[in-house]
Amino acid sequence: MKKNLIIRVSGDLQGTLFRQEARQKAEKLGLNGTAHYEPDGNLHIEVEGAPEQLDAYRQWCEQGPDGTHVSHIAVEEGALQGYDRFIEMPM
Repeated sequence: MKKNLIIRVSGDLQGTLFRQEARQKAEKLGLNGTAHYEPDGNLHIEVEGAPEQLDAYRQWCEQGPDGTHVSHIAVEEGALQGYDRFIEMPM
């Protein structure tokens, strides 16, 4: 059964291609959703898929791509949106 997670990533993220790598990681895991930077510089990710892949994705978000310093992630379950791909969105 599919689930939806809302993940907010805090830390030194700007200039690290975190949003793009978040999309690539989601696609590799077969997940769909969206990612955009919030005005405060945090990354907001909404992602859907199987629980096992979502857990792997959440763990990846805790580290992020090389050159990223993740200080905190907040994760909550959300309502399924029915995404059919992963989209990087502007602010």
